[in-house]
Amino acid sequence: VVQLAESGGTSVQVGGSLRLSCEVSGYRATANCLGWFRQAPGDEREGVASLDDDETSTYASSVKGRFNIPQDAARRTLYLDMSSLKPTDTAIYYCAASPWSCGSLSSSDFDWWGQGTQVTVSS
Repeated sequence: VVQLAESGGTSVQVGGSLRLSCEVSGYRATANCLGWFRQAPGDEREGVASLDDDETSTYASSVKGRFNIPQDAARRTLYLDMSSLKPTDTAIYYCAASPWSCGSLSSSDFDWWGQGTQVTVSS
């Protein structure tokens, strides 16, 4: 079992930057894929980025070139570095883990979820 806890969400201005963190605890070795998802009010949860066990990263087209998904050397903290933020990036951001290799950023592939952290981008 893997436990996830996000932090770092806050209000930022358009064009600003923000780093989200996700502490990964429990049996880390079972989490072959880590990912970030987000959900805006009235919208479905969408995949933002994923990081495979071989350090391969994947990004949604809406964030490619603006977001990055590194992890620390101990592989216990996953980050989401966000820049050039837009109002459309406003959402609750969730960290997730899957026992499988990363696929198509589908939420159904992920078994473990954090509680979410709110990001609000305003002008």
